[in-house]
Amino acid sequence: MAFPCSVISIQDILCPVYDLDNNVAFIGMYQTMTKKAAITVQKKDFPSHSFYVVVVVKTEDEACGGALHYYPLSKNASPDEPVDQQNRQKTLEVVVSPAITSEAYVSSVLFCLSIFLSFYILTLLIACWESCRQHKRKGLLSAMDSPNLDTASLLGHSRSIPDSFLGRGYDSYGYGSFGNGSSSSTEGVTDSLGSTEVSYSYVGERSLENVACRPRLDSLSSIEEDDYDTLADIDYDKNVIRTKKYLCVADLARKDKRVLRKKYQIYFWNIATIAVFYALPVIQLVITYQTVVNVTGNQDICYYNFLCAHPLGNLSAFNNILSNLGYVLLGLLFLLIILQREINYNRALLRNDAHAVECGIPKHFGLFYAMGTALMMEGLLSACYHVCPNYTNFQFDTSFMYMIAGLCMLKLYQKRHPDINASAYSAYACLALVIFFSVVGVVFGKGNTAFWIVFSVIHILATLLLSTQLYYMGRWKLDSGILRRILHVLYTDCVRQCSGPMYVDRMVLLVMGNIINWSLAAYGLIVRPNDFASYLLAIGICNLLLYFAFYIIMKLRSGERIKLIPLLCIISTSVVWGFALFFFFQGLSTWQKTPAESREHNRDCILLDFFDDHDIWHFLSSIAMFGSFLVLLTLDDDLDCVQRDKIYVF
Repeated sequence: MAFPCSVISIQDILCPVYDLDNNVAFIGMYQTMTKKAAITVQKKDFPSHSFYVVVVVKTEDEACGGALHYYPLSKNASPDEPVDQQNRQKTLEVVVSPAITSEAYVSSVLFCLSIFLSFYILTLLIACWESCRQHKRKGLLSAMDSPNLDTASLLGHSRSIPDSFLGRGYDSYGYGSFGNGSSSSTEGVTDSLGSTEVSYSYVGERSLENVACRPRLDSLSSIEEDDYDTLADIDYDKNVIRTKKYLCVADLARKDKRVLRKKYQIYFWNIATIAVFYALPVIQLVITYQTVVNVTGNQDICYYNFLCAHPLGNLSAFNNILSNLGYVLLGLLFLLIILQREINYNRALLRNDAHAVECGIPKHFGLFYAMGTALMMEGLLSACYHVCPNYTNFQFDTSFMYMIAGLCMLKLYQKRHPDINASAYSAYACLALVIFFSVVGVVFGKGNTAFWIVFSVIHILATLLLSTQLYYMGRWKLDSGILRRILHVLYTDCVRQCSGPMYVDRMVLLVMGNIINWSLAAYGLIVRPNDFASYLLAIGICNLLLYFAFYIIMKLRSGERIKLIPLLCIISTSVVWGFALFFFFQGLSTWQKTPAESREHNRDCILLDFFDDHDIWHFLSSIAMFGSFLVLLTLDDDLDCVQRDKIYVF
């Protein structure tokens, strides 16, 4: 039966036995319980290898989430009183079973390592296969090399160029910009082609030997984004370029590559700094929690799945900590993959490879490094949270989930908008605001109408402001004249004439985004879910999925294709996410209820007699996040040989 509330205690065989409501918690380990409870007993805690199991029925049910009333134990109880007030008794069954052996611990650790190290082996095999394929391609290009002028011009391997060819300059996209016949000299070509800002339209691996073309080297001086911009406002107006009806990536990739590289590297260095200053106090705090549990014996402090909590040393639930290893290992693997891609890209730049210089989506790796670091930190902080999961440290498990969702959206947007993507400072400031609302919502949001009204209003306003910023490609400002401009747009576009949106695709995305976010805000205001942290995370995930679906649809509409590797990643990652969410919603414990009520959801281990449903969620979600990162990394590989002035922005 659920009630009356009771306490189960494990005590050493000593006198006296503490079996009263007011002293049962004095020694040993104890838990409050309603229907079921489980305590793992270790030999080191009981040198005599024997112990008492003491069960005490409490005089009230408040400790287990029941009524607050006090029921006196009176022999002369009135017959009109309910039965549970006349005689507070509880019938229960005590089962003592052996714990798992040390071999089970070793096999479980090896199983966990083998799963994630297999991804390293698979990645290495794919890298070797890709390297062999590239060598074969280079050999084929070398075999096709010929001194014939037409072939050499197509392949970019020309050794002798006539004056008539040298007399013509090319703009940044390979189209003729001037022509003076044979009267132009090689110096003119050097001026037009040897500049650090000029790219090439021909395909090849070696630059023209008669032209002084050198790879651009990074300046040793410090360059700030606001100090240097390659877009000359005297020739081009940003407002004109960014508000064209049809934009290409070349229009939004005009800033100097060194400036943008420094801008996006800040994402990595900032999140690395945040991780250090966040993780150190977290580790100290959870060690304190675990020490308090071990010293006091109060197992109501932490919300474990006690039916599948395997201790190791001073840790009460080692299996929940071990299962987070996948986040760390796969995050590290992703960082290694990004490092290898960056090395290959830099080598291509040093070779003046036309594909690297002027083709494909601009390569900026700072956000990828930040994503990999966030995945590793998610594993570390989730492990810290599961040292002692409870109401006061829930944010350890969710903070970097918000960051991962935000960084993925920023990376998806950066692919087609490298010049106008948010800076690291503004992005992390917004994410910090989200985490702040998460904490406030959990602490004060339950049943608080004022909080939900304020949050819903802020949510809707933030959605509108972001929609406007995205629609106008960053050429809209929030200042004192905003109301006047809004009224002017409404008057000219809605009153004087009913004109449709200029950017239909963007408008469709933003309208759908506003519908979804307004619906989520209304749901929160009406239902007021108890788990505010999960509700806030659901908002971020819904927006990320919406934007990703829009990106895929627009990519296919633009005539682009999805190559085999990203397609396989999308399919397999979707399947893994489905299974992962199934295990996530099993709900083996919850700190939103009392410890006794939480234990009603506890279940036995389902994998190797060591891992429970939540551990499998850790396994699958780490693999799914890694797969999602690979999708973002490889999604536009089909554009690596397409000039940027032919890649659409959406």
